[in-house]
Amino acid sequence: MPEASDMAPRFLAPAQVAELMTIEVDEVIHLVQEGRLRGSQLGSPPRWRVEEASIADYLAEQAEDARRSALWRQANEASFPEVWGTTPYHRD
Repeated sequence: MPEASDMAPRFLAPAQVAELMTIEVDEVIHLVQEGRLRGSQLGSPPRWRVEEASIADYLAEQAEDARRSALWRQANEASFPEVWGTTPYHRD
């Protein structure tokens, strides 16, 4: 049985990717053109194909972006006294 690294990449049609990701086909093609998904035009006439492994990479990138955004929002909502463990200055 061939190793996973020895196997050729599997390519999917944009419609298949769109269905997996629940987005429009035009969005899939746009993501490929931006370089966020790996793909190319194959065959004659040329048709877009997306490397299946790039979908997992893209989703992992999106999850990491969401995690960082949540941490950023959480940090912005924290007050400095809470962050530094001091109480705010009060005048009597």
